[in-house]
This record gives sequence, structure tokens and C-alpha cells, in this order.
Amino acid sequence: MKRRVFLQIPLVASALIAVAKNQPQQKPKKGIKIEAGKDRYQEELLIMGGQFDCKVSGKDTNGDLCIYDTVRQEKGGPALHLHHGQDEWFYVIKGEFVVKVGDDTFILKAGDSALAPRTIPHAFAKIDEGEGQMLVLFQPAGSMEDFFEQMSKMGKNIPKDWEHRLKELSAAHGMEIVGPPLKV
Repeated sequence: MKRRVFLQIPLVASALIAVAKNQPQQKPKKGIKIEAGKDRYQEELLIMGGQFDCKVSGKDTNGDLCIYDTVRQEKGGPALHLHHGQDEWFYVIKGEFVVKVGDDTFILKAGDSALAPRTIPHAFAKIDEGEGQMLVLFQPAGSMEDFFEQMSKMGKNIPKDWEHRLKELSAAHGMEIVGPPLKV
């Protein structure tokens, strides 16, 4: 192979990769209905003391967005963490939650919301008795759907060895555990 052609291969490959990244992915060409209490893919994801139902998938939005509806019976929530590539938005439908974002702590009730910008440590916890329900939105979707699928394989409760197991799983999905769950 001639040296000139050999040196052009990486340039051509880079151009092809850039073009491929800008190609729109296949997404639905019509509306999608997901019934109350149902998951987009009819999966049952029991995670960290709650049920997580995917309502909008990253596959539906070319990776721009995913939304989960989480219903929780027990108090508590995930460890203090941050996302390197996603903003996370919380919207309370039912119950009362505490949400910590950076140095700020918010008490959220039905109709309240909070934004956790990417790279800012955050966590939430259900703090009242009875059922709580919250929408959790990730923008862009990243690999959050795979993260929740992997988490559901650990069992429905927060693992006792959460530090080791969650740190590894989180790191593999663009997140970092930076502290324990919020005390309630």
C-alpha cells in the first residue's frame, strides 16, 4: 500500500464515523401510549425500594430523553451520586420527597419539581408514610435504561453492599457514587 493512501485511511474513517453519528436513528413514526402502572416494554423493574416504569425510552427520542415513573412504598432512595453526561429532573406526583442537589436541600410535594444538572451531586428519598410517586427524567437518555435493567437484577431492595456493587455499575453507566443515601 502506498504511504499516501495509508495516511488517508484514518481521515476517511473519521469522516465516515462523523457522518454515521449525525444520521437519525429509527424512531417511532406515530404516537405511543403507555398505560398507567405499565412499562414501555412491559418489564417489571423493582429497584432500590421502588418500581420503575419506563414511560419514554431513549429509543423513542434518538437518545435525547428518557422518563421513568417510580412508585415507592418505603422511605429512602438512592446514594448521593452525579451523572457526567445527563441532567436529571424530578417531578412529584404523590407523597413527599427530600431532594438534595449540591448544597441545596428541597422538600418536594405533589406538583413540585427539582433539577439536578449534570456533574452536580444529588440524591432523593421518600420521607413520608404511604405511597409516593415521582417522575424522573434524564436528558439526554445516555445508558440509564440499561442501568435500571442491571439494577433490577440486584433485587428490589437497596443492596447491603451498595458501595461496591453500585459504584461499579454506576461507573459503567457514566455516573459516580459520591456519598451514602440521604438519612430519613
